[in-house]
Amino acid sequence: MNSDPSPLPVRAVRPSQPRFLWHHFTMRFSSTPRGARLARRLAGERLDAWGIPYGSDAHDVLTLIVAELSANAVRHGRVPGRDFRLRLSAEGATLRVEVTDSRGESIPALAESFNDDLDGRRGLLLVAALTDRWGWYPCVDGPGKTVWAVLGGGLS
Repeated sequence: MNSDPSPLPVRAVRPSQPRFLWHHFTMRFSSTPRGARLARRLAGERLDAWGIPYGSDAHDVLTLIVAELSANAVRHGRVPGRDFRLRLSAEGATLRVEVTDSRGESIPALAESFNDDLDGRRGLLLVAALTDRWGWYPCVDGPGKTVWAVLGGGLS
């Protein structure tokens, strides 16, 4: 039996890490320039809500990655009448961007340099330079492919 009648001190504990360490966002967009712009804008809003504020270097880099991959889905992966899908996932300090389109035969490839006039593809050079790693894989549940990029650490 406790003979000390005084209650234990109550101390507010504030975690140094975000309360929710995992976030996920998925949405389909029309395979049009307008759909790509909307994907970039909504991704920016999600990132801000997840604690990656507007105007920060991380926010700018991540929205650029979303913009490039979404524009590529519209330009090189478009099938009339089919949407592309944007998926963002954050776990701790790592964020993954995935864009899935409907054209599996259009394989993403890096241009040799920024000087090459290769009908685009320079956007993937930016993605490769700004992320820790990127790649693609064919869709397992239908036609198309997913292009992904991962940026880890330093996302505050």
